[in-house]
Amino acid sequence: MIKRFEGTNTYVVTEDLKIAVNAAVALERPLLVKGEPGTGKTVLAHEISEALGAPLIQWHVKSTTKAQQGLYEYDAVARLRDSQLGDARVHDIKNYIVKGKLWEAFELSERPVLLIDEIDKADIEFPNDLLLEIDRMEFHVYETRETIKAAHRPIVVITSNNEKELPDAFLRRCFFHYISFPDEDTMRNIIQVHYPDVQKRLVAEAMNVFYGLRDVPGLKKKPSTSEFLDWIKLLMVEDIPAEVLRSDDQKNLIPPLYGALLKNEQDVHLLERLAFLNRRETR
Repeated sequence: MIKRFEGTNTYVVTEDLKIAVNAAVALERPLLVKGEPGTGKTVLAHEISEALGAPLIQWHVKSTTKAQQGLYEYDAVARLRDSQLGDARVHDIKNYIVKGKLWEAFELSERPVLLIDEIDKADIEFPNDLLLEIDRMEFHVYETRETIKAAHRPIVVITSNNEKELPDAFLRRCFFHYISFPDEDTMRNIIQVHYPDVQKRLVAEAMNVFYGLRDVPGLKKKPSTSEFLDWIKLLMVEDIPAEVLRSDDQKNLIPPLYGALLKNEQDVHLLERLAFLNRRETR
């Protein structure tokens, strides 16, 4: 019987996310996870690995990443160099085959979790170039004329920040889930998991500030869950009292230690302008 994912002690998982993970596992389809940056998409693969007791293989995609790198690469330059040096290794081409992350996952003796992180960073053809291999769980190594087949079908978790649209043919092969931004109750649970000793009054005032910031019209980058957790940690370390965060005074719109929440000067200037306008209106 397939073990079900129910979350872990360090990761707050919503019911719909549990359903999505277990559905993808049951269907043997890749789980495509989208959501705002900082909502725990990448961490999800780690938690699935921990909860199911499965090894984790991570493939972090960059703008220059090619699909072939996930399978294998043939290092022809190294072989040429070794041939010039008279190295005996040149007689076996396998010495110059560099295994990729899919190959690593395919040859494990137990079912792994394979994370393909931020797939939308790569070229638009990247997902299409992996269709056959992910579907059939095998690929051919032309240099050695061997076919590599997965010993156990990996649980594939693919994350995307929506920087590019993914091809329809690729999407058809995935089970999709969008991680919604946490509501206040879920956020309290997340904070409790990470900082069980934090004062409730501090959490209440911090959440008012945080969700208030996210609601400011024109904000270029809304603060994320991970940034909020960093801010909570700083408030605790610096022993900032809850009263300091109380926003009854609209003249003071910029929170203390705002660098954990606001990550560009445009948003800082926006809040400064709003604070200035509020001061003028209250004169």
